[in-house]
Amino acid sequence: MDSALSDPHNGSTEAGGPTNSTTRPPSTPEGIALAYGSLLLMALLPIFFGALRSVRCARGKNASDMPETITSRDAARFPIIASCTLLGLYLFFKIFSQEYINLLLSMYFFVLGILALSHTISPFMNKFFPATFPNRQYQLLFTQGSGENKEEIINYEFDTKDLVCLGLSSIVGVWYLLRKHWIANNLFGLAFSLNGVELLHLNNVSTGCILLGGLFIYDVFWVFGTNVMVTVAKSFEAPIKLVFPQDLLEKGLEANNFAMLGLGDVVIPGIFIALLLRFDISLKKNTHTYFYTSFAAYIFGLGLTIFIMHIFKHAQPALLYLVPACIGFPVLVALAKGEVTEMFSYEESNPKDPAAVTESKGTEASASKGLEKKEK
Repeated sequence: MDSALSDPHNGSTEAGGPTNSTTRPPSTPEGIALAYGSLLLMALLPIFFGALRSVRCARGKNASDMPETITSRDAARFPIIASCTLLGLYLFFKIFSQEYINLLLSMYFFVLGILALSHTISPFMNKFFPATFPNRQYQLLFTQGSGENKEEIINYEFDTKDLVCLGLSSIVGVWYLLRKHWIANNLFGLAFSLNGVELLHLNNVSTGCILLGGLFIYDVFWVFGTNVMVTVAKSFEAPIKLVFPQDLLEKGLEANNFAMLGLGDVVIPGIFIALLLRFDISLKKNTHTYFYTSFAAYIFGLGLTIFIMHIFKHAQPALLYLVPACIGFPVLVALAKGEVTEMFSYEESNPKDPAAVTESKGTEASASKGLEKKEK
């Protein structure tokens, strides 16, 4: 899952182009507006709900619910690792048959997508189960060694409701595997994005600035400096991007002229926005100023990306616009409120610290109630 979510090499917004020599009729202004508006909405949903879920992200027994903390060293290495991965995929597509590579990738993301979608819909599905539903508890435990040297490798607890969610997600997985339909692709893409924002935690704001700054340079170089990113994004048949057809009004669900947004442009800013929500809660002022500021900044940055792309008719590195907005807006607010020191000194608690677990449970309810009141 992390490898699927931490690869922002598909992170450029671009107008969908034909994958064969057939000339497609130009999209209507209505179709283009619908496509980009839908992409914007699909990007906002996993960020908002993923940030909420990151606050109450379990720090307990289930390995699937343990947050993965990104340190400053990880953030500094990330653009280099992402560049090597991107270039490797580009060479693979140039040297080997694209059909066989995508077949292997489809099987890989088929499994990951089912698990991610099941984890995503589980909290919502629990509301639909009747009180009389026979819900049994299960545990999957793998250990290494014996006696005092025994070490847990996997300790995963689940129940019958989780198995039902897994079955429903498998139906979507089979649909994606057989048809590669854009709706199935988006369901998996949304699940990957939400899980990434929920489970990938930056340890502080400085680390977030390092990560976003490095990927800012990475995104600009690989989009404007070469054709590598655009080539990989168009060749890579996997749910690593959100897509929406510009010709939906003309062709319905069988439309195939897509606009696309890489998941990296959702997850990377999303984990920074989620960090600011947790910082808001740490201030204990019952406000979510920095979260809403960064969320508005994301809308502004992505909207500007779409506008520039539409004007110049060229794929755009979305992080070129998202990074200055998502960092700049909250910092300006912190300067105005005199809380810059508090912002950059804020440090995430150790997930294994019992005190952190207790504090997380206590702040979980207040975060949800506060955001619900704001929304009303």
